[in-house]
Amino acid sequence: MQSFLRFVQLLTIVIWVGGLIFFAFVLAPTAFHTLPTIHLAGLVVGESLRGFDILALGSGAMFLLATGFLFRTAPHRLQGRYELEFLLAAIMLLGTAYLQYNILPAMDADQSLAAGDIASTPANFPAHKHFDKLHIRSERIAGAILFLGLAVVFLISREQLPLDPPLTTHKDV
Repeated sequence: MQSFLRFVQLLTIVIWVGGLIFFAFVLAPTAFHTLPTIHLAGLVVGESLRGFDILALGSGAMFLLATGFLFRTAPHRLQGRYELEFLLAAIMLLGTAYLQYNILPAMDADQSLAAGDIASTPANFPAHKHFDKLHIRSERIAGAILFLGLAVVFLISREQLPLDPPLTTHKDV
């Protein structure tokens, strides 16, 4: 059972952190450099982010469940590592939920005030200014989530794996 929980833990954090890396370093830059307008790129990135956040919330919940079960079955001397992994992932999950259910809807509201195209409004338009402020906040939160995720991956990589039994060698006599 512990091997399965460890697999779930690794799979979910890899999906989450890998998705963040792909989103930040591949999808968003590609959309903004290849699509004909900033508005279209924003639509692609925004919808992709909504879908990814749902995947991240599911992965985060699964990670917390697996880590919680590993914590319960771990010897007392090893429980601290699971507590730290759990705490960091819980903060990641809260940040992701904040982005999904607070920041993105507020950005959508600003888009609506700008007739659906925030890029076509003057920079001093109140909805445009608010949108830009939220965009900066969302980038900072997503960056923090990524760094926390990398910290979780690092902690997992430092976990001691069970040693394989030593190989026996036979000497010819």
